[in-house]
Amino acid sequence: MSNKKKISETRRSSLPKIKVGISFPPVRDLELRESTSVNEIFEQMSRSGGFQARNLGNALDILEQMSRDEKCFKFLSFPAAIIATGSRGVIKEFVKRKLCDAIITTCGTLDHDIARSYRPYLSGGEFSMDDIDLEKRGAHRLGNILIPRDNYGPLVEEKVQYLLSKIYDSGEKSLSTQRLCERLGESIADEKSILHWAAKNEIPVFVPGITDGAVGSQAWLFYQMHRDFKLDLLNDEQALSDIVYSAKRTGAFMMGGGISKHHTLWWNQFRGGLDYAVYITSATELDGSLSGAQVREAISWGKVSAKARQVTIFGEVTTLLPFILTGLIQRLA
Repeated sequence: MSNKKKISETRRSSLPKIKVGISFPPVRDLELRESTSVNEIFEQMSRSGGFQARNLGNALDILEQMSRDEKCFKFLSFPAAIIATGSRGVIKEFVKRKLCDAIITTCGTLDHDIARSYRPYLSGGEFSMDDIDLEKRGAHRLGNILIPRDNYGPLVEEKVQYLLSKIYDSGEKSLSTQRLCERLGESIADEKSILHWAAKNEIPVFVPGITDGAVGSQAWLFYQMHRDFKLDLLNDEQALSDIVYSAKRTGAFMMGGGISKHHTLWWNQFRGGLDYAVYITSATELDGSLSGAQVREAISWGKVSAKARQVTIFGEVTTLLPFILTGLIQRLA
């Protein structure tokens, strides 16, 4: 036997023996036809072995199970930026169809939902636009969405100050953010509004960072002339406490990080963690940020149950959300 052949056989014998468990299913190619529905694509994706595609397929399985679980209290959390986009319509549909039981979000969600209920935002912008020029022309830029200045700040001020005056004059001088959102929703007739449908379907909206936005600033401004007016955040916390301690099971569909994601996780730690959790993020976990942290990291904090059905999808929310909702609607139908 030649020395080269001996060396080759020695190398092969030193390699670790890998046993492929028969419990692992084979990778299956996606099969698409003219009649293939979104739901069928999701079903195939969960078996395709394809990176984020499989996570997306698993996410729909979890959301379906969570939606069908009548003893599960369902949280929906998201940041404000996506409400400036057409994804507002997708979130509205979740609320209109009662696919969530409570919302935890940021103040900007209220700002954009109010503003867009009365005046338009503009599509067709670019991330690369000249922001100095836009400022001179009276336009705010949010990514590639353009917001005429008069369609935002002055409009929100007008609507919120009018409503706060009505509330105050009726004798209601201390409001939780949940109650403020309810009153805002009752005042909006636009059926494209998230707050409108939340109020109509009695779905509470919590805004733990209420002062970080236009509506919160208007509440502060109102306080300057009405010193006995208060926003009672601890009342919100009591309501969240009552929810998590009375729930048989809890689940959350979380989009993006920040305070909306964390507050959802935070309160569920007091009941042993979420039983279902789906998270979409475009951030990475390399810097230890909350936005980049996968759902499984929350298990170590007791915020997600070790037995929970959970998945993290790395992707961009406004791209994925319409397909997720469409797939969910088709399954539940």
